[in-house]
Amino acid sequence: MVSDSIAFVSWQSAPFTDTLVRNALLSLPAINLASIYSTLPQQFNKLIQWSSYDEIDHTLIHSDHPHVLSSSYVIRKALIRKHFLSRCIHSFLVKHPHSVLRTAVPQTWEIEISFADELDDLWADELWDLSNILDKSMSIPSPETDHQWWILKPGMADRGMGIRLFNSKEGLRQLLEGFDDDDDDDSPDGDEDGAADESENNTSIAISQLRHFVIQEYLSKPLLLDPREVSLGDAPPQLIDQLQGHKFHLRAYCVASGDLTVYLYTRILALFSSKPYSPPAAAADGVIDLLPHLTNSSLHTHKGEECVRLLDELVGCHVLSGEASASESTLTLSHLADIQDQIANSLAETFTAALQWPIYFQPMPNAFELYGVDFLVEHVVSFKSQFQVKLLEINAEPAIELTGSRLAWILEDLFKAMARVFVDPFVQDTPVEAWPVGQTRHFLKNCLQAEVRGSLHDSGKKIKAT
Repeated sequence: MVSDSIAFVSWQSAPFTDTLVRNALLSLPAINLASIYSTLPQQFNKLIQWSSYDEIDHTLIHSDHPHVLSSSYVIRKALIRKHFLSRCIHSFLVKHPHSVLRTAVPQTWEIEISFADELDDLWADELWDLSNILDKSMSIPSPETDHQWWILKPGMADRGMGIRLFNSKEGLRQLLEGFDDDDDDDSPDGDEDGAADESENNTSIAISQLRHFVIQEYLSKPLLLDPREVSLGDAPPQLIDQLQGHKFHLRAYCVASGDLTVYLYTRILALFSSKPYSPPAAAADGVIDLLPHLTNSSLHTHKGEECVRLLDELVGCHVLSGEASASESTLTLSHLADIQDQIANSLAETFTAALQWPIYFQPMPNAFELYGVDFLVEHVVSFKSQFQVKLLEINAEPAIELTGSRLAWILEDLFKAMARVFVDPFVQDTPVEAWPVGQTRHFLKNCLQAEVRGSLHDSGKKIKAT
C-alpha cells in the first residue's frame, strides 16, 4: 500500500523544536507524522524529512528527489563553520571588492593549531598582518591601539564556548596555553575538584580537540541599550537616570529554500549581556570578565528571559552609546528599518559568496533549511547610517529553545510560515509561492533569488538580491 504524504520528525536533543515542527505540519491537511525511521512505509507518495541533520537520510534527497523534501542541505560548511565562512567571504571579496561584505564583516583571520607552541610559526605566516598590527600597537602606543582588542573563537564550537579576548601576542599565547591546560585536566570546566571558574562562565575547551580557530577584531563601539526599559511582567520600566548600557547582538532567522532563494524572518531577537558594558580590561590577576561582552543566551540561562527582547520592542529605548546623552537619543522605527535592510543585504551577499564555493555549499531543489544568523550593531555614525550592522556567524539548527516562553509565539509563527511556504506546495504538487526580492509575506522577506544550473554553481547562475 502506498501512503500519501508522510513527515518524519525527530529532534531528540531539541524538544521545543520538535513540538514546533509537529504543530506546523499538523496545520497542513493530509500529512501523517512518524518519529521512528524504521516505521516508515516502504512506499510513499511524498516524504518530508523535517528533522535534525543526523536523523535525515540524505541519500534519499539525491535518489528520489521528486518525492522527498528535506529540512537541511547536505553540504553547507561554507556557511556554518566559522573558519570556512571567513575563507569564503575573503575569497569573494578578492573578486568583488565593492561588496557590502567589505564593511559588514569584522576583520578576520583563520588558523589551525593544536598546541600553543605552534603559534610562533603562525606569526610568520597566516597571522603576518595581525603580527604587524600588534607589534605596532606595542611600539607606538596611541589612544586607538590602547583600546584595540581581538576575539579568539573556535571554528566549530557554539553557545559561546571557547571565546576569549586578547590585545597582545603574549595575551594570545597565554589563552592557547590555558586551552592546553584544559586539555590535560580531568575536569573540563574547572580545577582539580571540579569547581567551575565563574569568571570564564564555564566556556573552557580543549585546543587539540578543536584545532580550527578564527581571530576577529573586537568591535569596540557597540550600540548600547538597557533591556530593562522594556519591562517584563509587572516590573516597572527603569528610570532614565538609572539606565545602564548593555551590549547585545541580533539573532536573525533566515530560511534558504531550493537552489536558491533566501528569506529573512523579520521578527528579529536582541540578546543582551547579563552585565552592563565596559571596555575590555584585565583584572589584577590577568583574568578578563567576559560577561559584559558575551551576549550568547546560553551563557545567561540563570537570568531566565531577562536578557532576551524582540527588536521591535526596543523602539523608543534610549541609546546609551555614542556621544549623545540618554535623554537626547532614542531608537526609532527608521533605525530598525535601516538595520533590517542591512541584515537582508548582508545575507544576500553572504549566500551569493557561498554559491561561488560549491565544494562547501550545495543547495538543492528539494531542500530548505533554517539558520540562526548573529549580527552586532555598531554605533559608528557614517554618511549612510547612524548604525553599522556586522555579521558574526551563521548557525545551523539554532538553539531556539533559549528564546524563552514569552517570545515563543514568534517561533510558532515562523515554523507555520515555513510549513505553508515550503512544505505545502511540495505536498500539493504546486509551485512554491514566489514573491519579488525585497517583498515581505508571512513575515519572510525575500533577500535573494539565484538560479543555478545542475548540481554545481557555474557562470550560468542568475542572481537577484536586495
